[in-house]
Amino acid sequence: MRFALLSDVHANIQALDACLAHARAQQAQGFVFLGDMVGYGADPGAVVDRIMQLTEEGALAIQGNHDAMAVTPPVEIKTVGDSTAAWTHHELMPDQRDWISRLPLTVQHESALFVHASANDPHLWRYVYDARAAKDSLEGAAAWPGVHYVFGGHVHLQTLYYQGAGGNLMPFAPQPGISIPVGKHRKWLATVGSAGQPRDGNTHAMYALFDIGRAQLTFHRVAYDHLAAAAAIRRVGLHEFFADRLEKGR
Repeated sequence: MRFALLSDVHANIQALDACLAHARAQQAQGFVFLGDMVGYGADPGAVVDRIMQLTEEGALAIQGNHDAMAVTPPVEIKTVGDSTAAWTHHELMPDQRDWISRLPLTVQHESALFVHASANDPHLWRYVYDARAAKDSLEGAAAWPGVHYVFGGHVHLQTLYYQGAGGNLMPFAPQPGISIPVGKHRKWLATVGSAGQPRDGNTHAMYALFDIGRAQLTFHRVAYDHLAAAAAIRRVGLHEFFADRLEKGR
């Protein structure tokens, strides 16, 4: 089965729809949403509706830190992140907030574990920025028997880590559209990047396709109307910083 893995959509409906269309054209048979559906972007309600509908059709979804903040926003606004959480909370309908609040922090499907941040205490939202953090996450995933693959987001970058000689993890920078064999003779961890808020200087949305039968992983970049997404942020009155970020891909 071929899964499309999407993370950090961040209320960007233009990016979500572009990634879904691209994945369907690549014969994706299932979808997994790795958290942070909302926060920062202008269309949290539309994004949650789209993902809720897909879960009714069999898609998997887990909760991210910005999803949790949208359900229970900070009492005191200290940062622009706090302000977007409060705004998102009021934009979502009660049934949408209730659905988000009941999402798990991890889901296992066969030999794959899906988690937003590190599998090592997922509720602490640790970032997997380097090989050391990836090793901690893979070791944390040992609590789920039979796991050979850990897929997450949170860091807004696409990186694949594989277990080399001596058990240390090695980072690998994937090329978009190039399939990578990920056999079960090793353990693997991948951060699939951000669909709705890329931060590597490239405005194109990120996601990955995992063919669990063939043991192949393919990272993708997808062009979308990022200027429309930025304009929507300005139109609803969110902080200018979030619109600028989409226009620059940083």
